[in-house]
Amino acid sequence: MTARRASVAFVTLALALTACTSQVGGQAAPSSPVTGTTAPATSTDPDNPFSGLSPCSVLDQVLTGQGFPQAEPMVADTKNSCRSTKPTSGNTPGVDVGLSFQAGRGYKENVGNPSQASEGNVNGRPAVEEREPLNSRGQCNVWLEVKPSSRVFLLLASGTDTAKACQLVEDIAAKVEPLLPKN
Repeated sequence: MTARRASVAFVTLALALTACTSQVGGQAAPSSPVTGTTAPATSTDPDNPFSGLSPCSVLDQVLTGQGFPQAEPMVADTKNSCRSTKPTSGNTPGVDVGLSFQAGRGYKENVGNPSQASEGNVNGRPAVEEREPLNSRGQCNVWLEVKPSSRVFLLLASGTDTAKACQLVEDIAAKVEPLLPKN
């Protein structure tokens, strides 16, 4: 998948997530725990647990040392969403990762391909993983619950290997989770 195609898919997916509502069922295997420190929840607004947190800072922290450039705000929601793209290198496909803080949205809402989604947890935090959103091979998403009505959304696109994309997004989710406000 070219970087341009991944960019278009990310923008399309981000826009679709603001307009649809659906529920998902199923089971997912839990991710392995990751040790680390938890960023303090600096929220002063009880409806927005992300006050004081930067999605770009969180994404940069978890991608450090993996060859990704500094995260940049996403076009669809510059205040609450960031992404970073590692370019293709030889036979290794590029990787496009997006992170979005979504206050006021439940973690089971807006699943675009419910037949490819399953519920589970990341480090004990309720989560949904969706394989091939928008029926696109090489893409995988994870939604993490942050308070009952807020979530973090991670999306990843890399080549055409969906299983590898899901493993990558699961690994990133396990690193993001300890940095989020506690439920």
